Amino acid sequence: MQVARRYFVRGSVQGVGFRYFVQKVARDMDLKGWVRNLDDGRVEAYAIGTPAELDEFVAHLWRGPSMADIRGVEQQEAAPEMRSGFHIVP
Repeated sequence: MQVARRYFVRGSVQGVGFRYFVQKVARDMDLKGWVRNLDDGRVEAYAIGTPAELDEFVAHLWRGPSMADIRGVEQQEAAPEMRSGFHIVP
């Protein structure tokens, strides 16, 4: 069963390759969705997968790339959308 979740990652997550890290992890896991920077300094990600896959995905978000300093990850259930691939969006 596919579900969707939206994630909001705070800390030092912009300018450190975080979106590219998220995109690579999601593509390696064959998840669908997107990731983007927010004006308030957070990164938002939207992912579609099984509950187990999304639990694994959020663990990667907490780790991030080596230059990131993750201070928190909020997650919310979201409505599944028709998506192909995982992209960085503006």
